[in-house]
Amino acid sequence: MLFSEKNIAPLVGDFTRLAGADWALEPDGWFTNAHRVVSLNQDPRPLGVLIDLLVIHNISLPPGEYGGPWIEALFLNRLDPLAHPYFTAIASLRVSAHLLIRRDGRLVQFVSLLNRAWHAGCSSFEGRCNCNDFSVGIELEGSDHEPFTPAQYQVLNAVTGDIMRRFPGITPSRITGHSHIAPGRKTDPGPYFDWDQYRMALALPLGPTYPEPERVQ
Repeated sequence: MLFSEKNIAPLVGDFTRLAGADWALEPDGWFTNAHRVVSLNQDPRPLGVLIDLLVIHNISLPPGEYGGPWIEALFLNRLDPLAHPYFTAIASLRVSAHLLIRRDGRLVQFVSLLNRAWHAGCSSFEGRCNCNDFSVGIELEGSDHEPFTPAQYQVLNAVTGDIMRRFPGITPSRITGHSHIAPGRKTDPGPYFDWDQYRMALALPLGPTYPEPERVQ
């Protein structure tokens, strides 16, 4: 895909829809103005580990349905197995991600980026196993069956830039999907995730690229 204003336009959009859009990554690994929901499904990273991988996922609970409380419930170990037939098989899982980007661009954080979130499972990148040890995991609310929203790409670009500046070992070639580190087991972020647009946005200068957002109360 060739770079053009048309190609990049869906990443610009209307920032006024984004709640708390003036994020900053603090020294403790938390984003200011992200909605903080602390998951117990985390632990310290191995001593001396270099954080040098970013993994993109998608999630929706129940599958294909958006906006409910169920993702947070899963990451907080509070998912009611009787609330939906799909939940019976997953309610006992102990999983988390560092960040969740909702369909409307809201940013939710469950784990400090300095700690290990339990998002990758059995995984390998360039011959190195246990990707949770050295990666940051971002969940996009979505599925393998439909496109993600412009608001989600806006937020993903913004937080990715901050993450790359904080952890310079995460280069564009070290940003990958869950399906790439767990092939045959996982398919996310799926065929509708626009890697071309995302990577083109990352190739832009690291300074301010888009208009300063208005804060939504």
